Amino acid sequence: MLQAAIEPLAFPVLIGDIGGTNVRFALLSDANAEPRSFPPVETRSYPDIETAIEENVLAHTSVMPRSAVIAVAGPVSGNEVDLTNADWIVRPHDIVERIGVADVILLNDFEALALALPELKDNDLHRIGGGAIETFCTKVVVGPGTGLGVGGLAHAARIWVPLPGEGGHVSFGPVEPDEFPVWRAIEPEHGRISAESLLAGRGIVRLYRAVATVEGSMPQLHSPAMITDAALSGTDPCAERTIELYARLLGRLAGDLALVLMARGGVYVGGGIAPRLIPFLERGEFRRAFEAKAPHDELMRGMSTVVITRESPALLGLAAFARTPNRFGVSLTGRRWKKAAVAAH
Repeated sequence: MLQAAIEPLAFPVLIGDIGGTNVRFALLSDANAEPRSFPPVETRSYPDIETAIEENVLAHTSVMPRSAVIAVAGPVSGNEVDLTNADWIVRPHDIVERIGVADVILLNDFEALALALPELKDNDLHRIGGGAIETFCTKVVVGPGTGLGVGGLAHAARIWVPLPGEGGHVSFGPVEPDEFPVWRAIEPEHGRISAESLLAGRGIVRLYRAVATVEGSMPQLHSPAMITDAALSGTDPCAERTIELYARLLGRLAGDLALVLMARGGVYVGGGIAPRLIPFLERGEFRRAFEAKAPHDELMRGMSTVVITRESPALLGLAAFARTPNRFGVSLTGRRWKKAAVAAH
């Protein structure tokens, strides 16, 4: 069954990427224009999305948006969307009423990032290891940051179909002998160990403490940035061991996701953490763990892994969707709010 045509958006379009830590906005004046980006701001600095838009977009432009396409870090369902790793509740009705737009579309943040994958150029990416990207095959995106986002992008019936999900919350266990003692020392989160609890920013701290416990040393570092800096500079052996293990675990998850979706179109690592860790990702543990999927090692060696180095890539995906929504197979059922319907409500 073919997807019904999506009604075009009225320009100018406000696009926004709402994360657990940072908020990024841009304005797209028309379908042929480049987005005008505004400086990113911290989510916690504002009580709600409407205030963030008013103070960081509307106060700095005379161009008033008529539509909005917003990506949020959490599952989109119903008239209230809770951000997974922040205190905001995004209410599309409030955006319509306070910002004055006539049309609001909400997407998941990694759905938006998936929409950007066909738009990325070679200089937006850093390749890790071998493999090939087959242009019209299924792609996977995984992004550790404040949380751990996972998404996919499939090509069918001449359109790109994003595959949103909450794959960062899958359970995660040890595989190699040196990991079992570390796992016994890891502090569970919500009663279990998930991929996000180890691979999001807070997971670096959790891994570091566990590694220190196993090695019988006292943890000296207390933030992801401190641990990452110490590992990159080689000044703390425990931090270095932590980031080596982190790279292995990220590669393993990326490989699992690639197997699930047969990602011959490539596995893209986004988020705020991976670009800083490229020196460790290139050491070999990331790619070794990615490929270690017997009996399918050879299949995995043929798949490409790349780190997204472009700033604000989700905005690129949102802009592509806003310009040509029917190029993508995005279901807007329960995710599009119009001014007339809000007024009637």
